[in-house]
Amino acid sequence: MAVSFSEAGRPGRGRRVILWRHGQTSWNVERRFQGTTDVELTEAGLAQARRAARLLVALKPDTIVASDLKRAANTAAELATLTGLDVTHDEALRETYAGVWQGLTHEEIISRYGDEYAAWKRGEPVRRGGGELETEVADRAAPVVLRSAEKLPEGGTLVVVSHGGTIRTTIGRLLGLDPRDWESLGGLSNCCWSVLGEGARGWRLLEHNAGTLPEPVLGDDD
Repeated sequence: MAVSFSEAGRPGRGRRVILWRHGQTSWNVERRFQGTTDVELTEAGLAQARRAARLLVALKPDTIVASDLKRAANTAAELATLTGLDVTHDEALRETYAGVWQGLTHEEIISRYGDEYAAWKRGEPVRRGGGELETEVADRAAPVVLRSAEKLPEGGTLVVVSHGGTIRTTIGRLLGLDPRDWESLGGLSNCCWSVLGEGARGWRLLEHNAGTLPEPVLGDDD
């Protein structure tokens, strides 16, 4: 479902949305599908969150919203400490629920559910492990982002702390991409982020999987 211009925002306000993935967990290291399982950050993940927060504070966030799962909530807390902002937690920003896939390693999923995995990679609507469709994840997460962004002042910045799959589907929805093309956005590394900026025709992807502060675009497409 494409996002209409009225949903995406009015021209001229110049708002910005930073979609920030949580820090490393032990299941990330083991390549286990986490989904909605509430896995803690590792010490390395906490260090990643602290480093990233020191960068993101320079963007002067106005609002922070986050998934209520510990790995995202604790990542968001590092930025909240530096900014003095409160964090609004919303379960709609949780990672994709993936049923029986949750807790399995990448290799185990391919071994046991290879056809299902291949169909998902082809862009087919698949309930991985009997869980949610990617479009259903976007249905719950994207409205949270849009409502929060709508409350920003002119030129304001929203930081959304969530999960790799949820961020990808939300970006796809906000950009109006066909769900079959969402996979083309690629994944986010732990504690990296993507930046959406509001333009005259809606939201634009300005940065993807970034770990440094955004630089201005100097050229014919700015």
